[in-house]
Amino acid sequence: MTAGPISEVSAFEAISTYTLSDNPSAFLALNEGNSYFTSPSAKGLAVHRRSGRRLVQFGGPFAPQEDYERLLEQFVAHARSRRLRLVAVQLQRADAERYAEHGFTVNQIGASYALDLAGFSLRGTRFMRLRNKISRSLRSGLTVREAGAEEWSGALRELDAVWLAAKGKHAKPLEFLVGQRGGAAGRHRRLFVGLIGDRPAGYISYSPVFGARAGWLHDLSRRRPDGPPGVAEAINSHAIEVFREEGVRWLHFGFTPFTGLDPRHEVPGHSPVFRWLTHALWEHGGSVYPARSQLAYKEKWGPDVVTPEYIAFHGHASLRSFLHVLRVSNAL
Repeated sequence: MTAGPISEVSAFEAISTYTLSDNPSAFLALNEGNSYFTSPSAKGLAVHRRSGRRLVQFGGPFAPQEDYERLLEQFVAHARSRRLRLVAVQLQRADAERYAEHGFTVNQIGASYALDLAGFSLRGTRFMRLRNKISRSLRSGLTVREAGAEEWSGALRELDAVWLAAKGKHAKPLEFLVGQRGGAAGRHRRLFVGLIGDRPAGYISYSPVFGARAGWLHDLSRRRPDGPPGVAEAINSHAIEVFREEGVRWLHFGFTPFTGLDPRHEVPGHSPVFRWLTHALWEHGGSVYPARSQLAYKEKWGPDVVTPEYIAFHGHASLRSFLHVLRVSNAL
């Protein structure tokens, strides 16, 4: 059994082939900085990062049905043998139920959102405000085009820096549970850039989604703070039209923590205290994660599917383990 780096090709093959839980954010497993646990007796891999005495796992095992349980058990044993506490985040419902059966305390931590592009249109009163916002940005001279992975790289790095500086002196870009731009996996993504003249005003990176709702994940998004309103909306609207012309069925908006919380989604044996904490973070946790603004952006597109996502603690729910999830995500 090994835990460490493997090739991007091998990791991509695993997450695109083993779609048992239909995790729409599976591509984030390829983020630089992740480590992979593999076993000679089971196909697939488990994605994780270490933080102190914790192993923080992303999603469930990416493994075929017949090897899922074995890989999970061996990963748990791997953590225990090193006296590390294991916590897994962004589990899907199928993962959550299996983790609960293996001695984990499992709670809903948020939800992911997806839009069915079949027949989608911005016509009608429902999307009037969205159309007006897009029109305003286009009247400001914005044009949108798809770019190559390395095209505009210097200008986009400068845009990233300006965007981050506007967040405040101590702001840090989120990691782990959001995507990246560039890197070895960049060739699989698609990049749409909004330009005013020859200057990027914003961009959105889209990552592939595999499984029953295959399509694209609206992932990393940046815009200039001094740009016109509606830049992100105009870029996404343009991308939607491109995807529809290509016959793409689903656009995913990804996971937002502390949203879509519902007692009916909880798994037997969940922690009532942790459930209280997630609700408190929805109400007052804007400094930890901008869940309200993220949800507002996603809901303006009228998503058709809202899917609960889960966190699992090996043993009892632990605030300290949860803080390590926030730490590897750069939210602390």
